[in-house]
Amino acid sequence: MEANMIQKIGQIGVPIKNMENAIAFYKDKLGLPVLFSTDSMAFFECSGQRLLLSIPEKEGFANSSSVIYFQVEDIKEAYKELIGKGVFFNDEPHIVAKMEHTETWMAFFKDSEDNTHALMSELQI
Repeated sequence: MEANMIQKIGQIGVPIKNMENAIAFYKDKLGLPVLFSTDSMAFFECSGQRLLLSIPEKEGFANSSSVIYFQVEDIKEAYKELIGKGVFFNDEPHIVAKMEHTETWMAFFKDSEDNTHALMSELQI
């Protein structure tokens, strides 16, 4: 293997505008543990993947983030729980792909900073 081959994602960064609101959303609504935070950054643990929320240093980094697909075991139950916590969903859980013995379900939502993310679940049928 080449020395510079990508092996894994080290962290995922999400641009934010309001640190207090963003920390509250990801910690209190999504239930992600905070690893540590500063005035302009907050790091969360997500089952071995690190999520970085940061106030962009330059305008070029202030655009909406990539969509993060948070995997859950029971998408309908997770959807109900997050709705109960005030998370705004663009749609209800629905099938996006069906392959042999697997259905892939998704439901898209907005975070406190207007970034779009999704819950996803792969069900064996």
